[in-house]
Amino acid sequence: MNADSEERDWYTRAGVRRDPRRLLRDELRGGQLYFPPALVPYGDHPLVRALPAGARDALAARHLFQYLGFTTHFETEVVNRATQRIATGRAGVDSTAATRLDAFRIYCDEGYHALYSFDVIRQIADASGIEPVPYDFTPFRERLDAVGRAALPGEPVLAQLLQVVVFETLVTAILNDVPKDDRVLTVVRQIVRDHARDEGWHHVFFARFFRELWARQSPPERVRTARCLPGLIRNSLLPDLRPVRAALTAAGLGAARVEEVVRDSYPRAATERGMREAARHALRLFEETGVLAVDGARDAFHAAGLLTEAEGDGP
Repeated sequence: MNADSEERDWYTRAGVRRDPRRLLRDELRGGQLYFPPALVPYGDHPLVRALPAGARDALAARHLFQYLGFTTHFETEVVNRATQRIATGRAGVDSTAATRLDAFRIYCDEGYHALYSFDVIRQIADASGIEPVPYDFTPFRERLDAVGRAALPGEPVLAQLLQVVVFETLVTAILNDVPKDDRVLTVVRQIVRDHARDEGWHHVFFARFFRELWARQSPPERVRTARCLPGLIRNSLLPDLRPVRAALTAAGLGAARVEEVVRDSYPRAATERGMREAARHALRLFEETGVLAVDGARDAFHAAGLLTEAEGDGP
């Protein structure tokens, strides 16, 4: 596909160009769900099931709000922080005009994803009377930035680019599973489906961008990059339990019971399996580009729990 046809496709197919504003239908009184129960790790915990119906309903709504709130912040504070650098030629990479144009398009996409995520939070909060618990994204962003500072000292731009490459090549169940669950509010299924459609193109862009970035790096730069990536993947996928605790507290559970629910609902073995599953496409990209062949890289990915014993041995 040439650049002209890609441009025409974006102007006619990108969500920000073609989709209407998604509006909450009159479904709250009909028992439609805020989020698929299978994707709420603590939803079936005995202490949660014992809560009054209204508290359980608010907890489900706040799980949705947390997902959409995270999306709003991540798209604007992490993805677009790096995407703007690519678009404006300040990424330290000699990108083509076509790549920069695509980056500007992605910048628009991600801003729109943030807009409609926040819009739906407010629509549902206003209609249900359930307010989101306060959410501070800064600790999560700082957790990612700390990985870059440790592995790539003095190279914050490269670290930001790698953050986005990692996150945009991860695959989680939410984008795939939410739109398929007819029990979930229509507006939620619509915006997650809209998001998933755009993210398919973004995945292709950032995988291609990483191949170009990697090809231009010197051997010492490749070593530093390869050893940074496992930490970025891990810290992108580790559950952020602060808002979970806040929501459980708002539902009426005391501190000790909140910790019991969190401990039981996020067991380490299941969390590790989930991270490896979500990272499979990113790991394939890094295998194909030779990242895992760099001295010490495969061991670093293995130590981060992203490769099984067999995978850690290499081909």
